[in-house]
Amino acid sequence: MNLHHIYSTDIPDFIKEIAQAPAMLRLDDIGMNCGCEYTSFPLFAGLEKYSRYSHSIGVALIVWHFTNDIRQTTAGLLHDISSPAFAHVIDFMHDDYLTQESTEDGTLSTIENSTEIQQCLDKYGMKTSEVADYHIYPIADNDTPRLSADRLEYTIGNIVNYKLASIEKAKELYDNLIVGTNEEGQPEIMFADKDKALEFAKLSLQCSRIYVSDEDRYSMKRLAELLKKCIVLGIIAESDLYLGETPVIEKLMNNEFSAKEWQKFRNYKAIIRTPYGRDSRIVYAKKRYINPYINELGRVGDIFPEYGTALEKYLKESQDYAICATTYRYF
Repeated sequence: MNLHHIYSTDIPDFIKEIAQAPAMLRLDDIGMNCGCEYTSFPLFAGLEKYSRYSHSIGVALIVWHFTNDIRQTTAGLLHDISSPAFAHVIDFMHDDYLTQESTEDGTLSTIENSTEIQQCLDKYGMKTSEVADYHIYPIADNDTPRLSADRLEYTIGNIVNYKLASIEKAKELYDNLIVGTNEEGQPEIMFADKDKALEFAKLSLQCSRIYVSDEDRYSMKRLAELLKKCIVLGIIAESDLYLGETPVIEKLMNNEFSAKEWQKFRNYKAIIRTPYGRDSRIVYAKKRYINPYINELGRVGDIFPEYGTALEKYLKESQDYAICATTYRYF
């Protein structure tokens, strides 16, 4: 699944060329839903393929649409280049589940070690230092709850993929966006119309709830445990995670223990909240959220108190309870 046609009708050659580097193409085998799409939970069963590759190109096109700046755009394109198989599941494996940033650690070295990317950078007069950290460009990335190209792309992508809204609605909301100056005097992607901003904010909050749903958190935790166990047992090597999801799954399926555990993971169908059972877990996870800015007015949560209240309620919701997956539907 991609929504590239929504983001920009102009796809510059430098995006096409860098996107063909093997280090980038690898991302086509890494999903945006962090392994949850392999389960049988109704929230995730039947999702269209939505890869880190498609997301990365989408981010680049959004940055290009709003800036026409080659360096910012390239930084957006390369921001996920070091993502391992199952993406933020590996943050759980490294006990980085509340910040979920450990998967970015290899970005610089991956760019430096890609001959194809280095050739493209030389061709277009760019330096690695200018494109290896997208955090320095506020249109590409910024701090929560602001809206950036990265946060915007995966929100629009998931709004459509989770069937919360149509592609036509996604385009309608995207077309209302501009770059303006926020309350701190910084450039930010923001809405021109307050009603469109509220509509987007409500949809983004629905996505936020899915990202930290019991199903999502439990799936990521248990998959992280499985992968860590398989590394200890020598079934896979941690380096295998940087090949893609297909090679890792193939190795899991070629071992009796891991094949059984992987199939159990795939059969997860429902969540129960219970402190009992050896498979019960208390799982904490990072809460992602957006409070968009409306041009010359302020944040949606300030202009529309009902959204501010809903957002505050979401942020205060506890994750301090035990959950367990079942392989059957009990309702």
